[in-house]
Amino acid sequence: MSDPRKTPKSKYTAERDFPGSFEGETVTRRRFINLAGQGAGAVAVAAFVLPALGFAAGSAIFERPEVQWETVGVPDDFPNDTYVPKVVTEVTGIGQTGKTTIYMRATNDQDPPPNPATLHEGTTADFVAISTRCMHLGCPVRYVDASQKFICPCHGGVYDFTGKVSGGPPVRPLDHFYVRVKDGQVQVGPRYSVNSEFRRFPSYRDPGQALDGIGQYMYPGRFSTPKLD
Repeated sequence: MSDPRKTPKSKYTAERDFPGSFEGETVTRRRFINLAGQGAGAVAVAAFVLPALGFAAGSAIFERPEVQWETVGVPDDFPNDTYVPKVVTEVTGIGQTGKTTIYMRATNDQDPPPNPATLHEGTTADFVAISTRCMHLGCPVRYVDASQKFICPCHGGVYDFTGKVSGGPPVRPLDHFYVRVKDGQVQVGPRYSVNSEFRRFPSYRDPGQALDGIGQYMYPGRFSTPKLD
């Protein structure tokens, strides 16, 4: 009767008759190349997947700061044919660093019809509050009343009267701020971003992040900023 036990294979490739093997080799060159390729692929996939998972889980892990409203004047302070600059506190607790300049006016016939998704209970579309942060690299823009345009002096970004890109490298219109009227006072709330059709995105995106087409999915909103919804 033959011995039912099988002799285990040697770990050395020379004893297993692999072509081109040499004494003491335990991993074939083909297997090594396959393992290296699979490892490189795993690293590449992780580079894309892990940041996306971090953004997705961020809103569940981190608590958003509370929404704050700041009074900037009375309705009569804001004409509908030009902008009035106002300084508001966007981030509290860090002094002057947390302040930002915004441009405000009343709406007029040049503005696109308000999107119902843009409005929330208590907010109004009767006023426009626009950020001075350029959507190319974040440089400050300035409103030029003579041309009724916003101009970035750093890289030549130009926006029309409504804040839509009309020239240069910016990838989307200027960010907006929620506005409401309470007790006869105009108040400014959180910032939000818009795409080229002025569709609102609840939390703002960083400069350089396009929000048209696939861009709206490639650049998730910041979970560390307040939003109304």
